[in-house]
Amino acid sequence: MPEEILVNITPRETRVAFVENGVLQEVLIERSRRLGIVGNIYLGRVNRVLPGMGAAFVDIGLNRAAFLHVSDIVSADLKKALTGHEIPIEQAVQEGQKVLVQVTKDPLGSKGARLTTHLSIPSRYLVFMPYSTALGVSQRIESEAERQRLREIVLALQPELAPLVLTGDDGTATAHSPVAQQGGFIVRTAAEGASALELQADTLFLRRLWTALANRLKEALAPTIIYEDLPLVLRVMRDLSAANVEKIRIDSRETFGRVMAFAEQLVPALAPRIEHYPGERPIMDLYSTEDEIQRALQRKVDLKSGGHLVLDQTEAMTTIDVNTGGFVGHRNLEETIFKTNLEAAQAIARQLRLRNLGGIIIVDFIDMQEEEHRRQLLRLLEKCVTRDRSRIAISEMSSLGLVQITRQRTRESLEHVLCEPCKTCGGRGSQKTPETVCYEILREILREQRQFNAQKMLVVASRVVVELLLDEESTSIAELEAFIGIPIRFQVEVNYGQEQFDVVLL
Repeated sequence: MPEEILVNITPRETRVAFVENGVLQEVLIERSRRLGIVGNIYLGRVNRVLPGMGAAFVDIGLNRAAFLHVSDIVSADLKKALTGHEIPIEQAVQEGQKVLVQVTKDPLGSKGARLTTHLSIPSRYLVFMPYSTALGVSQRIESEAERQRLREIVLALQPELAPLVLTGDDGTATAHSPVAQQGGFIVRTAAEGASALELQADTLFLRRLWTALANRLKEALAPTIIYEDLPLVLRVMRDLSAANVEKIRIDSRETFGRVMAFAEQLVPALAPRIEHYPGERPIMDLYSTEDEIQRALQRKVDLKSGGHLVLDQTEAMTTIDVNTGGFVGHRNLEETIFKTNLEAAQAIARQLRLRNLGGIIIVDFIDMQEEEHRRQLLRLLEKCVTRDRSRIAISEMSSLGLVQITRQRTRESLEHVLCEPCKTCGGRGSQKTPETVCYEILREILREQRQFNAQKMLVVASRVVVELLLDEESTSIAELEAFIGIPIRFQVEVNYGQEQFDVVLL
């Protein structure tokens, strides 16, 4: 289905919205204070090797050390292929060693960036892998004849490359790649229908870029950045498939000019579809895009039938619960449940993209008795996620009606980008009732009086708690004053949250 792309530019933030048939499907956000680093290549230095984790921490110049697992090290993979068994991390890297690494995952929460030494550099039609000899074609290109044509063209264009050499602090030179290779390529989806000349231009561009990076490495001091991926808008233009794009609207004339120049050079098929949006109405108000972004931050997603989804995002996984809600159906219970689940599957596929949910997702569909209904539901879910740009794997439905989905996670979810944990509830999503806080205050008064010999006490709390203490709990306060033998006064603090209070000794 053709997409319309809306690009909203402000001095500190860039937003790109993908709209299909008038409905927002995906939104990408990049802020100048928190630029994404996925795809960037760094010359780093190994800070610490952890044999127990089979990993190392690498300083690449960020606030937190980045994480490099032994399975992401080229030399370890080659030795494993030769010997047939895993290579210990201490045999692959040593503390203080310089390593050329690429970021595969942005820092998420308290975790540092994830790294790999399997470098890959994308262009319009190809992804170049200097430390590989593989040749792959995107699975999204379905025609076997087209896949074979592209494979033959790229095979004839493969450049021969020498291994990169990094010089250590002691002056010794070590090959970053154990063997010389030609370099491998992955043919991207956008290459479908591309001519041999277009693919040749891409290979020449990648060769020049790799040569430039190699020259930059000769004088680089770790830690430092060697290669930085394109800004968000240009990255989107590079990765788009022209066949799927109907129109691209940009609300900044300066950005429009830069994107047009980029498109005319690298993506000429897209240039006629790019236009400047001069309207007074904010571009993100088209198709109610702004409202859809706000709804994507809510736990509950209403379905047209009357059912709804409830999404909860945690550190370990995301859970999605499917409910019939107000949908009562027309025929029988099994048919009602089946229709709700089918609608939910389409909504879930959209929410995964829109909210950028990654990692493990557990979907609790409503239990269905008929095996055929289960098969149809899974087929529909698999079909709906084919438009997703991230890699997705879907498991079989368990006996409890649970479906496990894994989705590639490279950047923070929409909620993590736009929101922060609630300072009142500490991210729990709930807070103590005023009654609970009242009883905590009464216990604290007793504890303070037994420990200290006060003449009177002052309780400072939120308005709702103080009003409850002086109204419904007034008898309890009178009894407590008689028991401890000192007066208790109360004071409202408007800046206190419902759970906050202080007991002051006077």
